[in-house]
This record gives sequence, structure tokens and C-alpha cells, in this order.
Amino acid sequence: MTDMKDFRPSRRGFLGLAAGAGALAAAGTAQEVQAQVATSAHIVILGAGAAGTALANRLVRRLDGARITIVDGRKEHWYQPGFSLIAAGLKAPNYSVSQTTDWLPSGVELKQDFAANIDPEAKTVALQGGEVLSYDYLVVATGLTLDHAAIEGFDLDLVGKEGIGALYAGPDYAAKTWQAAQAYTETGGVGLFTRPVTEMKCAGAPLKHTFLIDDIARKAGGRSKMDVHYMAQNDTLFGVPIVSEKVRMLFGQRQITPEYSHVLKAMDPGAKRATFATPQGDVEMDYDYIHVIPPQRAPQVIRDSGLSWADKWVGEGWMEVDMANLRHLRYPEVFAVGDIAGVPKGKTAASVKWQVPVVEDHLVAQIAGTTADSAYDGYTSCPLITRVGRAMLVEFDYHNNLVPSFPGIIAPLEELWVSWLMKEIALKATYNAMLRGRA
Repeated sequence: MTDMKDFRPSRRGFLGLAAGAGALAAAGTAQEVQAQVATSAHIVILGAGAAGTALANRLVRRLDGARITIVDGRKEHWYQPGFSLIAAGLKAPNYSVSQTTDWLPSGVELKQDFAANIDPEAKTVALQGGEVLSYDYLVVATGLTLDHAAIEGFDLDLVGKEGIGALYAGPDYAAKTWQAAQAYTETGGVGLFTRPVTEMKCAGAPLKHTFLIDDIARKAGGRSKMDVHYMAQNDTLFGVPIVSEKVRMLFGQRQITPEYSHVLKAMDPGAKRATFATPQGDVEMDYDYIHVIPPQRAPQVIRDSGLSWADKWVGEGWMEVDMANLRHLRYPEVFAVGDIAGVPKGKTAASVKWQVPVVEDHLVAQIAGTTADSAYDGYTSCPLITRVGRAMLVEFDYHNNLVPSFPGIIAPLEELWVSWLMKEIALKATYNAMLRGRA
């Protein structure tokens, strides 16, 4: 067995354990010694989530004299990778909650409000409170919107009751999801675990919840009473073919039935019946537990701004950016970072880790009147939990190539305890370092 002290994170070592801490600190130190660029530019960042906060922390160290304004009306910062653990009873809701102001650097102005209108021609952002901000550069890091209204009969007030879960909606809803899921592991019956047809953040989360509830029931001795179905949005179980096949094999071993091309469209909570759109027409299925993940789209303000793709992801509204440098294709002073970016991969916290320095480099170079070579290659990481105490560390790029951080040490398609530790222990520390602009 390889000793943990022998681990050496590669360039992609976002999920390193203690051995990665030195590398992260070194990265922060290296950034600090870069020469600052003098500028009076006004940079507006929409969103104080992982992407917006990490970028703000890096820009204050790269720019001298810039005015940086970050806009976000939410007072709480959510560590979203923790939601799956909360929804399995493994963490309390406060595990994922801090304050937005805890992470913002001095010298950055916070507008605790939401954008109401973006005019990229006039280079202005109007806030819901009426204030209008002019910008020289705009970074959109708003994240995405959960479209619960798209599922007829569903309401967030139902979560935790009558066998209904919805962990994506927030830490409190993740905790309520565990209430419903725990009851299901005890009483049994039919469980339906859904996934939307739209692009979504952390596409492994539906699988994690399925695997965790299955494993918890097994350990409690109640699995024989359960009939578990995973409702796939198309004819695959994961966007990377080799990972999809591995999941299919695990489902076979654990008596989890995949239902391909079944997209949730409506529910009758009183009757405990769900309606799915399929290529053959609508199909109704009764359930004792259902986990609801709604369609996910760009916030309405982005869809109304003219910044979205017109011919891709129609109806979803992701921003039209170059997939390598994340600069808008029609408005060169506008960038997108995080979930809102219209690129083929990259709606995870690990993706943010590699996107933010690319946007930083190109934005600073543009201010300085030069160019940058850094590029985002679609890096996405999913510590895919398959049991309590086991996970697969799946990392891939735009081309569905597996790009392991620890080749020869951690096999990406093996269920390993060390991959679980990275998810349960190391990931949050590295995420916090990222927020500070140190990773």
C-alpha cells in the first residue's frame, strides 16, 4: 500500500490531501510576487459564489488602483459540494454555510443586491434596488437557477415530506431530503432518483445520492425491501463513456435499475405518482421515495441580456464564451466563469479552480495591453461516492479523456477509501483556499 506521505499532486492536484497544502501555499506565494498592473479600470463581478469570490481575491493582488465591485444579494455562502453528504445524514446543514463577507478581501466593494438588467452595449448593470453601475470589464459568475416550476405539481415546501427529496435546493433542503430518504431506507418500497435533461452543476450528484441511500439501507439491513430506479436523462449514465460503463456495472451489482431517457415532468404528491417524458411518450410511475433534481438554467437576467448562446443550449441561456479563455465572443470586455459559462464541461467547484486563473490572466493582460496564453481545457472533477467510505476520483477534460491527478497511485475507476477522504475531508480545505485566491 502506498503511504499517504508519498503523494505528489500534479498540476491538476485540486483534490490533494495534506501533501497538497504545501503546493497550495506555494501557489499563493508565487502569485503574490507577480508585478502588479496599474489601472483605474472598474471591474464588476456578478456573483459572490466560488468563482466570483476566488477571482476577486486574485485580482486585488494583481491590480494596483483598480475599482472592483462584486454584486450578490445573498448573505450566505454555500459550500455546495457538501450537500450530498448532508442529504445522506453524514453532515449537519451548517457544514455548508458561511457568510459571503467572510471570504471577500479588503478593497473590494460589495453591493448586496442582485442584477436586474445588463446592457453590454452601454456597459452598465442595473441593480434591483435601482442603482446603475458602469463598468470597464464585466465578469459574470452568477451561477445557475434551479427551475423547480418546470416540474408540474412539485413545490419546495414538499421536501422532506411524503417521500420527497431535493438536495440541490440548499443545505436546509438537503437536511430535509435526508429525513425523507432515511424513512425510505427503513420502510422500503420504490425509489426514483431523477436527473434533468438540461446541463447541470455536478452531474455526479444524482448518482452519489443513489449510491449513498442504497449503501445506507444495506448497512441497516433494509435493502431487500427497496426497489431502486435511476432515471437517466438519455441513454447514458454519465457523460464520459468509460465512467458511464463503470456505473452501469455497479448498478448491476447492486440491483439498481437504470431507466434510460426518463425525464421527470410532473408529480402528484398525494398519489405518490411521477410522470416521465420518454421517447415513446409519457410514462407514469408510483413511488415511495423520489429525489427531484429540476432543470437548470442561466438566471433570467442573463437570458435577457443578449449574452447567451443563440444556437446552443437553447432555452438554457449559458453565456457565449470562448471555451479556452472564457471571454465573450462578441463583447471582449466581458468574461464568464463557473456554472454560467457556456462551455461543454465545467460545472463543478474543481472546474472553477482551473477556470479562475485563466480569466484572471486574460483580464489582467487585456488591461495591460498585452495577451495571455493560459487556457482552460475543460478540467472537471467528480469524487463519485459509491458507498459510505468509498469513492472514485473521476477527472476528465473537454474530450472525455481521463486526466488523473495521481496517475499510478489512485486509479480513477476504483472504489477507494482515499478518494472518499478527499471528498469528505480534503476537498473543503482546498475549496476554502481557492476562495481566498490561494489555490
